[in-house]
Amino acid sequence: MNFHILTLFPEMVMQGLNTSIIGKAVQRGCISIEAVNIRDYTLDKHGKVDDYTYGGGAGMLMQAQPVYDAYRSVADRIGQERARRVIYVTPQGKTFHQEMAQEMAQESDLIFLCGHYEGIDERVLTEIVTDEVSIGDYVLTGGELPAMVMIDAIARLVPGVLHNGESAQTESFENGLLEYPQYSRPEIWHEKKVPEILLSGDHAKVDAWRREQSLLRTKERRPDLYEKYLQTCSVEK
Repeated sequence: MNFHILTLFPEMVMQGLNTSIIGKAVQRGCISIEAVNIRDYTLDKHGKVDDYTYGGGAGMLMQAQPVYDAYRSVADRIGQERARRVIYVTPQGKTFHQEMAQEMAQESDLIFLCGHYEGIDERVLTEIVTDEVSIGDYVLTGGELPAMVMIDAIARLVPGVLHNGESAQTESFENGLLEYPQYSRPEIWHEKKVPEILLSGDHAKVDAWRREQSLLRTKERRPDLYEKYLQTCSVEK
């Protein structure tokens, strides 16, 4: 899978994504990540990519031309069909969630567009953007951090990125529930003991305990998810 990030700060996203599990996945060739500097495509001799907004108002707006030409540089290189999915990172978009990550992980290429200042000229957004996505109801100084969050969530669902194939299947949200509590050595730490059931060697009982803990934790911490889970179970019956 290939990630293409249109940004004014390529060093920021590449330094953040070329580490840990995602960085190792890039090295193994499971995924590829490139950052395209929008500023490289401006026609302004001073490298300017923003201007005042028509109608007045505070702040500057990223211009359509450099954004569009940066996009075209990717689309022309990888092919129009592969460049069909362009994600604009904006607080006005749909809220990102695990199901969305799973769906996007099926694509061969994803193009992320990171805005700055007061945003991006609406005309280029309507021309190239297919998805407007937010990571939450708050405003950041730019789209790079949200793009990195989404790429991390999507990339780890690509086959080969996680060494343990079961990891992504047993985590929070994968079955509509939060993940159960987990423990490692030593058996006793700060006078707190690992639950006896996990030391029993009885896999059926361990699975049942984990299921129960997932249900209890979800009901306590995310009642909205718990209610949704109950409704899903009722429909399936």
